[in-house]
Amino acid sequence: MDRTRRFEAATLPHLNSAYNLARWLLRDEHNAQDVVQEAYLRAFRYFDSFRGGNARAWIMGIVRNACFSWLRAQSHGLEQLEFDEERDGDLMDPTRSPEDDNPATLLSRKMESGRVNAAIQQLPPMFRETLILRELEDMSYEEIAQIVGIPIGTVMSRLSRARRQLRTVLSAPEKDN
Repeated sequence: MDRTRRFEAATLPHLNSAYNLARWLLRDEHNAQDVVQEAYLRAFRYFDSFRGGNARAWIMGIVRNACFSWLRAQSHGLEQLEFDEERDGDLMDPTRSPEDDNPATLLSRKMESGRVNAAIQQLPPMFRETLILRELEDMSYEEIAQIVGIPIGTVMSRLSRARRQLRTVLSAPEKDN
């Protein structure tokens, strides 16, 4: 198998996860697309140095580093776009019932989703990335440790603190505008 096909087989199955991580870290869909594209180009360039193992952790680490490099290069504040899982998610839930399309149910779900997204956005980046990798990308502690470059114990600590901060924010009464 030639180099290009090996690269595609190892990394393309993780493209959606890479984009999801970038979107949450950068808080912007278009910048996330650009950074993921640049990260994949960088990964392809250095694919010969990949010695097998966990390709998902390898490519996600490159995407993570590309995101933080991009953020460091941007000295001005980023315009924040809210990510709405219902609107922006690629997968439809096959278990949805017709009652789920009730306008009151949809509004309630959208409001709760907005609260959760806003709470996640409030997390410091190191907690946000750990939470995203574990809860949304279903990665193991070992994979997260490899991607972020920290010990497993630190991953567990960050995840615990992120969850605690989320609970605190989400359990606070909503403020009326």
